[in-house]
Amino acid sequence: MCGLAALFAYGASAPPVDRGQLNAIHDRQAPRGPDSEGIWISDNNRVAMAHRRLSIIDLSEAGAQPMASQDGAYRIVFNGEIYNYRALRQHLIDDGVTFTSYSDTEVLLQLYIQRGPAMVDVLRGMFAFAIWDEKRQGLFMARDAYGIKPLYFADDGKTLRVASQVKALVAGGGIDTSPAPAGHVGFFLLGYVPEPHTLYKGIEAVPAGGSLWVDTSGRGAPHKWFDLTKELSEVDPVPYDAEALRAALVDSMQHHLVADVPVGVFLSAGLDSASLVALASEAQGTSLRTVTLGFQQFRGSENDEAPLAEVLAKHYETDHETRWIETGDFRDNADHLMAAMDQPSIDGANTYFVSKVTREAGLKVALSGVGGDELFAGYQNFKQVPNLSRALGLFRFLPGVGKAFRFISAPLVRTLTSPKYAGLFEYGSRLGDAYLLRRGLYMPWELPTVLDPDLVREGLATLAITQKLSETIGDIGPTRVAMTALESAWYMRNQLLRDADWASMAHSLEIRTPLVDITLLRALAPMIAGSHPPTKNDMATSLARPLPAEILHRPKTGFSIPVRDWIGGEKHTSRGGDYRDWAHYIYNQQWAA
Repeated sequence: MCGLAALFAYGASAPPVDRGQLNAIHDRQAPRGPDSEGIWISDNNRVAMAHRRLSIIDLSEAGAQPMASQDGAYRIVFNGEIYNYRALRQHLIDDGVTFTSYSDTEVLLQLYIQRGPAMVDVLRGMFAFAIWDEKRQGLFMARDAYGIKPLYFADDGKTLRVASQVKALVAGGGIDTSPAPAGHVGFFLLGYVPEPHTLYKGIEAVPAGGSLWVDTSGRGAPHKWFDLTKELSEVDPVPYDAEALRAALVDSMQHHLVADVPVGVFLSAGLDSASLVALASEAQGTSLRTVTLGFQQFRGSENDEAPLAEVLAKHYETDHETRWIETGDFRDNADHLMAAMDQPSIDGANTYFVSKVTREAGLKVALSGVGGDELFAGYQNFKQVPNLSRALGLFRFLPGVGKAFRFISAPLVRTLTSPKYAGLFEYGSRLGDAYLLRRGLYMPWELPTVLDPDLVREGLATLAITQKLSETIGDIGPTRVAMTALESAWYMRNQLLRDADWASMAHSLEIRTPLVDITLLRALAPMIAGSHPPTKNDMATSLARPLPAEILHRPKTGFSIPVRDWIGGEKHTSRGGDYRDWAHYIYNQQWAA
């Protein structure tokens, strides 16, 4: 895992690249890669690349970046891991390509030389990279299918600036940092900033599953090489197959263990991480290391996951550590946490602290169970949202009635539950709208009381949130599959995966997500669309060594953080309840900075 930066003065009237700007961007990303760093600037001062390296594969200097082809015509900066790089490397060798390293970075570079932009179609992994093509005088950028790894750019019409972090681009200067209405509105609407938006008008994200080409004629439109909605809408249902499920899970785990350093696992009491520990222990035996994060405020309560995690660790004979944190730890780390948070999010503090204790335990790579709820319908939303839209389907034909109910009932609803539920009949009748009602932090009509009304008006128009949610569902038939698309493309992509990146990189730790894998998705999607979609219990019972009964039969609970003690106010949880106080705290910290 690393941090990359690139500058390209592509406009005829653009000044040469500014070394000071490059250094500022590069330095802001130092925690992403403490093992080595490199900078390259072209002879004509029109192109520059910088890289911070966290060495995971090929720890030698041969894997350092920016990396050049042997003839110097191509250069790459890369963040992520390519899990099938060994097979790709062998195919390239069979085609006559010679290598000077054993790194996945060089495989990417050689794939581009051989295949051009179509190279992305054969990659399995998490990645964001930029390749300078001297022959075509252009910069090619691409991002993995799910958007696990971030990639941001700022383009003023003359110079392109690229980095792994929004705050790094801001640190470099020379960009429009005025507020982007869609970013600010999106945060209060959803609890995260939805892609491709950021808080700043001058910065946006390369789309997940997308690529971008920039040459001397300017920036082209993003190319979407992977479309989750299209992928799921073209699935042919098949019956549930326990052997196929197990084979797909084992295959993903084997690929995600590829590394030249030890790989550990974040261990909670949930079925996702428990199943990962079981699968990893099959592959690694008793050498597996596991880490659990405990909150002193929850010790001995129903929210304390440490005891069951320790039962599981003993069951699989892992080298286990439980690390405890308390309010003082939050206060001591609050400034660093807020500085590390690249875009505001209401759900990243837990990942920040578990990453911190895992790195302190001596690990550089850890597996996370992110993605299990999206694949195996673990959230209550998979039942509640479809049930709501079916029950209130009539109101999609009576939009005036829903709005009138909201206007009349809002004062009363506010005293009984979350104010957003005044929109039950207005937003509950369509699957995408009902999803917004369930996942939303605020609803659109509430936002003018939170932000400037003009900014809200412009932000909502740009976001077109209900339209975008409908597009995510697209032509997907089965409701179960549509919910997988919604949760994966919105909550998981924009919050869980993004949080995993900034929170882990703050501590120079790489997080891998075996349940967020394009090959695994393609293997399971036909079953998910079938009459018996696989569940988390199916995943858990596919293991060679079964989980302990107390883990297997434990009811699902949300991962809680003691926000009440951290910032004051009412008790909240990170997966439910009214989390608005926490959102305002985060926003004030982030935007003020």
